[in-house]
Amino acid sequence: MQLPIVTVDAFTDTPFSGNPAAICLLPGPLAEEGMQLIAAEMNLSETAFLEQTGPAAFDLRWFTPQKEVDLCGHATLASAFMLYVEEVVDTDQEITFFTKSGELKVHMEGEEIVMDFPLISTQEGKHSYFTDDFFGQKVIGAASLKDNWILELENYHTLEYVEPEFQVLALHSEQGIIITAKGNDEYDIYSRYFAPNLGVNEDPVTGSAHCALMDYWYKKEGRAVLRAYQASHREGEMRLEKRGDRVIIYGKAVKIFEGFLEV
Repeated sequence: MQLPIVTVDAFTDTPFSGNPAAICLLPGPLAEEGMQLIAAEMNLSETAFLEQTGPAAFDLRWFTPQKEVDLCGHATLASAFMLYVEEVVDTDQEITFFTKSGELKVHMEGEEIVMDFPLISTQEGKHSYFTDDFFGQKVIGAASLKDNWILELENYHTLEYVEPEFQVLALHSEQGIIITAKGNDEYDIYSRYFAPNLGVNEDPVTGSAHCALMDYWYKKEGRAVLRAYQASHREGEMRLEKRGDRVIIYGKAVKIFEGFLEV
C-alpha cells in the first residue's frame, strides 16, 4: 500500500528553518503500531496522521519517534497548511481537528494559520533538581505543568547559549524542560524546549509549550498578547493571544517535500 506523505516546516516562512513535521492523510484506518513505525522511520519530532471525517473535519493524532503525544502545535499547523495548499479544504473554510485534547479549530488569515488551542495551566514552584541553576545558567523562576517544567532564566542571551547534558536532563524530568526568558523590542518572550524522554533532545519550535508559556507569562506580567521566539538552531516565531482558557496561535509554514511511503 502507498501512503501519501508531506513534510512541512512550521512556524516559519523560510525553508529549512522552523519545526519540520511529516503529515500522512490516511485513505482509511491504520493501526497504532503502524503509525508509530512510520513516525520512527520519519524521525522528526512529530508525524501527524489525518483521517477525514467530513468536508473540513479530520481525526488527528501525533507521534514522536518513540510515542504518541496528546497535543502538538507545529504538526497541527503543518497539517492545516497541507490541507489548504493541496486544496483538500478551501482556504476560506475553518478546519476542525478531533484530537486527544478535544476539538481544535484552525483557519487561515492571509498567509498565517490561526489555531485555537487550550491554555495549559502552570503552577509556580521550585524544581527538585534544577532549583537555582540550569547547566550553568541562573534560574530566577519556575512553574510546573503536566509532565513538564518551565524554568525562567535571567535573560534571553543566556538562554541561547545553554548546552544541556541530555542524560542528566532526562533523569530529572518527565517529558522534558521548557526554558524561557523575557525578550527585547523584537520579541516579548524567548524559549527553548528539551524533551529527551520523548525521543526529541531539542524540539525546534513548540506550539504546545507556548500554551503553557502564555499562562506563565500572563500570571507574571498580565499580558494577553505576546510575540514569541524559540531560539533553537532552526529558530521559529509565533504570535499568541490569551482568550479566556484558550490560546490563539498565529504562525506560518512552508512545504518542503511530498511523496509516498510503501507500507
